[in-house]
Order: sequence, then C-alpha cells, then structure tokens
Amino acid sequence: MTEFPANRSAYIRSHTWMAAAAMAGAMLVLWLMGNPYAWTGAPAGLAAIVLRGWYLASEELNFVWTIEGDDLVGPGPRRVALSIIDKVNIMGSYVQVVTKPGDKHLIKYQADPAATKAAIERAIP
Repeated sequence: MTEFPANRSAYIRSHTWMAAAAMAGAMLVLWLMGNPYAWTGAPAGLAAIVLRGWYLASEELNFVWTIEGDDLVGPGPRRVALSIIDKVNIMGSYVQVVTKPGDKHLIKYQADPAATKAAIERAIP
C-alpha cells in the first residue's frame, strides 16, 4: 500500500503564495476603486489567508490518499479505479488525477508532487 499524506511545509508554502496574491489583488481592487488607502488591502489579504490557513489546517493536513490494490482511495468516499485514470498532472504542490469519464481529484499539499505523480502512473495497469 502506497500512501500520499498531506505535508505541512507544502501547506504553508501554498498559503504563502495565496497570501501574496490576495494582498496584491486586494490592493489593486482598492486602487481601481479610487480608494486613497489602497495599502490597507495588503493586511486585509494577509489576514484573510492566515485565518483560512489556520481554520482549515487541522482538516486538510489529515487527508491521506492511498493506492490500495486496483484503486486510488482518498478521504471520505473517494475511490478511483486505477484503470480509469487518464491523466495525472502537477499543479504546484497538488497532483490532479483526471479520469477517462472526466472526473477530477486533487491530492493536495504533496512534499514531492513529481514522486506522487510517478507512483500513481506506475500503478496504472
């Protein structure tokens, strides 16, 4: 059985990028609106992502995907037959699994997304 647990460092790194984007985006929106205090978008964007990261960490960091026999098994009721996997893509610290019927699944916050992708591709019959 191969496991793909979420990684705390990848989680923090992803949220750092989200915070940078949120800060810039909030400042841009305020500037476009003509607000003379556009700089306030930076702390607001940072606070929003920090709060989101803190709130979701206990849930997101407990998710583990596994390869069990002929299936890729994720949190909750997610179960994907390896035989119907069409593509495996890397998106930052995420690995996206696309099935032949078009379903998409994200394996989030991987320490080494390339290794996760390779392991899944090796398991596909």
